[in-house]
Amino acid sequence: MRLLFLSHYFKPEGNAPASRTYEHCKRWVAAGHEVTVITSCPNVPHGRPYRGYRNRLVQEEWLDGIRVIRVWTFLAANKGTILRTLNYLSYLFCASVRGIGMSQFDVVIATSPQFFCGLAGSIVSSFRRKPFVLEIRDIWPESIEAVGAVGGRGAIGILAWLEKRMYRSADHIVCVGDGYRRKLIERGVPVEAISVITNGADLSVYAPGAASESLRERFGLHGKFVIGYVGTLGMACGLDCVLDAAESTNDVVYLLAGDGARREELQRMAVERGLSQVVFTGQLEKEEIPALLRTVDVCLVHLRDLPLFQTVLPSKIFEAFATSKPIIVGVHGEASAVVLGAEAGVEIPAEDAGALVAAVRGLRDDPERARRMGANGRRVVEAYYNRDALAARFLEVVDEQVLNQAV
Repeated sequence: MRLLFLSHYFKPEGNAPASRTYEHCKRWVAAGHEVTVITSCPNVPHGRPYRGYRNRLVQEEWLDGIRVIRVWTFLAANKGTILRTLNYLSYLFCASVRGIGMSQFDVVIATSPQFFCGLAGSIVSSFRRKPFVLEIRDIWPESIEAVGAVGGRGAIGILAWLEKRMYRSADHIVCVGDGYRRKLIERGVPVEAISVITNGADLSVYAPGAASESLRERFGLHGKFVIGYVGTLGMACGLDCVLDAAESTNDVVYLLAGDGARREELQRMAVERGLSQVVFTGQLEKEEIPALLRTVDVCLVHLRDLPLFQTVLPSKIFEAFATSKPIIVGVHGEASAVVLGAEAGVEIPAEDAGALVAAVRGLRDDPERARRMGANGRRVVEAYYNRDALAARFLEVVDEQVLNQAV
């Protein structure tokens, strides 16, 4: 098949949507398919082009057999509302125009969020009369409304209307968890039009192993019990409780690895409170993450205490599983069900510093229990969340839509 994939984010960006899209596309190329990705100039999270790239009208490159077309967008840092909205809208326009002008392809796939990327896929599919597979990794506009990223009932109403039109335009929808499937059914999407293909991990990259001595040296981790949060330090993460917990556990290092809209604020607060045991790494190269996970003792998966996040299944769970690290999960709902079902971690109430302290001490003081949890996670990810199998299942869904269109 000839697959046209629209994704606002793509390698060398290392966030969850970029990684999922790249890892799937790489496997589809290896299976003998032609894959073209329309994306933007890599710039997350600071809104500046990565080294070696320029924000041109159109530029092309090849990555592991994937044809990557990068269109111009209005670049903006990953914070604020107005400038990021301009970023999203510029991608919607430029990606739609480029996709409509593409040569032959068999199917359009688009991933959302960001929301307007899904709309671009709908537009291209409609103009070119090709089947459209929509991937949903977050429910907009609920998710941005919940964290206060957009205000005004008028704006929310417009987005909700566009959301429903986008769902109706899709021949099939792939979502990353059962919680999302339930949300889509509530919005009137037929159950037979939805497939669940979770996030997962590349088991050849994320694997158990020795801690990195260079990372220990770099971040001052020698001789410390390390709790690692690895991911976007954004508006949804709710990591203020980590600072509160750090005041009660001076003998533990809380390593906050990544960048995002709240990183500077959290770091400033930690400095003001004299919390030297809270370490911020800033943005890291994607290739450093597996070694970093092997270096921490426990992984923290955490979001704000909002009902919407009960449907979320963060990809960092599966990377922790794959590296045999026990998890403290502060996300009630589907995420905690997966972790507890695997017997691979402990659940705490979101944004509860006291519960976080108790969980940290419990795992620190019982290393054998922590080891068993890590081993359990590895067994579960091998059985159910192997990226190879998940990419193959996604390809089956796409193939079914192309065949249906042909019939």
